Amino acid sequence: MTELHESAGTGPGDAHFAVFTDREDAAAVARSFARPGTRILHHASGRPWLVGKWHDQEIVTARAGQTALAVIGCCPIDAVELERQAGRLRDLAELDVLARSLPGSFHLVAALDGRLRVQGTASGLRLVFCALVDGTQVAASSADVLADALGADPDEEQLAVRLLWPVPHPLAQAPMWRGVTAVSPQDALIVSPDGRTVRRSRWWTPPEPVRTLADGAPVVREALAAAVDARTRQGGVVSCDLSGGLDSTSICFLADRSPARVVASTWPGRDPADTDLHWAELAARSMPDVDHVVWDADASPLVYTDLLGIDDLLDEPTIGVMDRSRVLHHLPPLAQRGSRLHLTGIGGDHVAWCSEAYYHRLLRTRPLFALRQLRGFRALWQWPLGGTARALADSRLYGKWLADSAGRLRDPLPATVSTSLGWGMPPRLFDWVTPAAERMAQQALSEAAVTAVPLHPDRGLHTDLEQILSCTRIIRQWDRMAARAGVPMASPFLDDRVIEACLAVRPSERVTPWKYKPLLTAAMTGIVPDACLQRTNKAAASMDASNGLREHRADLLALWEDSRLEQLGLVDGAALRRLAQRPATPELRDAILYSTIAAEVWLRGLHRTTEPKASASS
Repeated sequence: MTELHESAGTGPGDAHFAVFTDREDAAAVARSFARPGTRILHHASGRPWLVGKWHDQEIVTARAGQTALAVIGCCPIDAVELERQAGRLRDLAELDVLARSLPGSFHLVAALDGRLRVQGTASGLRLVFCALVDGTQVAASSADVLADALGADPDEEQLAVRLLWPVPHPLAQAPMWRGVTAVSPQDALIVSPDGRTVRRSRWWTPPEPVRTLADGAPVVREALAAAVDARTRQGGVVSCDLSGGLDSTSICFLADRSPARVVASTWPGRDPADTDLHWAELAARSMPDVDHVVWDADASPLVYTDLLGIDDLLDEPTIGVMDRSRVLHHLPPLAQRGSRLHLTGIGGDHVAWCSEAYYHRLLRTRPLFALRQLRGFRALWQWPLGGTARALADSRLYGKWLADSAGRLRDPLPATVSTSLGWGMPPRLFDWVTPAAERMAQQALSEAAVTAVPLHPDRGLHTDLEQILSCTRIIRQWDRMAARAGVPMASPFLDDRVIEACLAVRPSERVTPWKYKPLLTAAMTGIVPDACLQRTNKAAASMDASNGLREHRADLLALWEDSRLEQLGLVDGAALRRLAQRPATPELRDAILYSTIAAEVWLRGLHRTTEPKASASS
């Protein structure tokens, strides 16, 4: 293994790589992937196997004869155990068991008898892409490096699709370039010895939700504790978000039990009605060894801050750019306090809670129970009786729902009850999107609808999985930004083992109108003080968003003055400039600008200077 080149970056948290078969033509292609700071792992033959950038702390490798294994990311397995696994491996399919047993968040790469297997996480936080480059199949952890090798320009149809709000499954998985293919998070990519043939192998399926809350809570506790332990067992200093919400509070208390010294970080909200600080201070008083830092609320960047200055290398548009400055702002001062890693509670909303759409099925299997619960949801969310009845009666298959959505892209946003009890929010386009972009988006939706299958037949579990995947598409980009800022981030709730533990609990007990996050509350009882588990809401930060829209109107105007999307004929730049001049307009409710801004910022980032190619050190 080569030493890390001095220009390779700030340290752990941004491992990325490409994988090559043990062939001479693949070795020639691998040389074209060289960059300053590139590291190389070799096949037994001496030909390149993995080419990319990583830190010693985030890779474990092992070899036994012609078998080689690599775990890249966060995983507590050591080289001795990985070598034992390599020595006993006879078939790549046997890795399914290993992949589903290890805590953490990581890519797993294997070479066996000339074949390759590459997989990421079921959560979608670590993805796999592939492309045929100069006649050889190359797998990679990000799509942009493959597009660069192909010399490909962004696909305008994909840009039109990304203007949808939201982008529905399966369109959200498609890479931004023709010739680059995404591997489903539930699949492993298998590359044959000829280096040209690939297939997918399903390695992950969601668990059946059959555990009771009482049986499932200890499993969730154990999985979440293992996820935190995987990041804190090395000691040192780690920082944690402590917003006062149940999710970050749980992570903070688990970290406090570790060998690491914890710095808890709280950003109070600007809204006087925001109670986050009260709950954060209540938690901190029960962790006397934790260094609790409360930042100045007025110093926190608003939503939309510094959109014009973003130069991160991202492989797809992400609405995460809207909050980029807020997410990264406190990382340098946390680094000054010694933090080597920042833990967040992101993902708790997506796994500890779940979709009300499960009640579409529960109404048919447990009607009396479901009706009682639905009455509670109607009161809680103010769902009208007629809309609730229509949503529950809607039994369209997913493909039909997607096809119907293609013809209603300009309709008003649907009622909340129909999205909560259905397949999700149907996609919409807005006034500034051109007819040409609309036609491309419609065609993509219609084509996808012909063969589309949901992530699970139960629309509740489909919605849960889609929300997890949507979340991780943002977090994987934030993680890369944070590593560049000097303090890598980690979100233990989004580890596969934690997701599995949560999804295995009956939805009728996970989501209820009578309790707030009952699964997480039960799992953390005895770890988080009872007083901290009493919180039944969370801050919305709507004031920060609305203030940001007003205060950064000049940046938004500048964004559209030289719009790349306008140059491609996908948006009406004049309409967007008019909106920027009146950011208080009711038309801008519900974050409907986010997808358009994300696509524009991403296109601008592609035009910035990237690092030149160079010979790899080896």
